[in-house]
Amino acid sequence: MFIQTESTPNPATLKFLPGQTVLEAGTADFPTPEAGEKSPLAQRIFAVTGVTGVFFGNDFVTVTKSDDVQWDHIKPAILGAVMEHYQSGQPVMGADAATASGHAEHTGEDAEIVNQIKDLLDSRVRPAVAQDGGDITFHGFDRGVVYLHMQGACAGCPSSTLTLKMGIENLLRHYIPEVTEVRPVAV
Repeated sequence: MFIQTESTPNPATLKFLPGQTVLEAGTADFPTPEAGEKSPLAQRIFAVTGVTGVFFGNDFVTVTKSDDVQWDHIKPAILGAVMEHYQSGQPVMGADAATASGHAEHTGEDAEIVNQIKDLLDSRVRPAVAQDGGDITFHGFDRGVVYLHMQGACAGCPSSTLTLKMGIENLLRHYIPEVTEVRPVAV
């Protein structure tokens, strides 16, 4: 098994590509070791000292480290944990764990606008941020303000504010005049 790695715009996060499917559908975000208890793969990665977050996409795993450790010191152990997991035959997710399809539900008078927002996020934004090892999902819409949840490499990324304001906000405002602002939320 050959696992490729890619850097992300977030210096604290590295993207690991095991060369096979990680999740069939959706994403899974484990911002803490306790959240990772639902996944045998996440448990193995969190066992590496210095790992502070794990995120799964369709064909990648992103790992976030603490500031006090260097990638050169923990990358080999993470590669070993991923390889061990795939050789073990265990599932990526535990039987009782659920993956997220992404967007929060929204009903009411703004349902048509929200559907347009979700369509733009799915077609234009999410594929781009997945390339960087993260995900951005719809969280809410209130009086022109779109609330988005950033996961994986996007969470805590130094350029995330620029991505939200200059990229996503401009895109949504261009196609949907009712959108006035985009803000991040922590879930």
